[in-house]
Amino acid sequence: MQFFSDLLLAAGAFGAALYCYVLSARLKKFTTLETGMGGAIAVLSAQVDDMTQALAKAQGAASVSVTTLETLTLRAEGASAKLELLVASLHDLPEPHDAASFGPREESDRSKVRFVRRRNPRDDLEAAE
Repeated sequence: MQFFSDLLLAAGAFGAALYCYVLSARLKKFTTLETGMGGAIAVLSAQVDDMTQALAKAQGAASVSVTTLETLTLRAEGASAKLELLVASLHDLPEPHDAASFGPREESDRSKVRFVRRRNPRDDLEAAE
């Protein structure tokens, strides 16, 4: 009986050694920087660095755009305030006394206006022959 237990113990130790050997071979392939997962991790790390730099540049450009938009908004608010004052001052103007002169003309007024065209006699020009 002791022989069988020693045999099972030796088989278990051999299986564990084989498992460790296979696991170490897989880990070597995994950590290889050129072809394995390590290479993919290195490439992804470089891409993360590039994206971080691009994000920093985009944030800088966005902050410049924000300041530009703020100044333009302030200028537009000032211009709108001036326009509101101008429109309000237009309401303070007096009404014209002769309202008919600004309105549409009636038919009788149109018939009174006539245009006369006269030709100047051109004595100095000769007819072409």
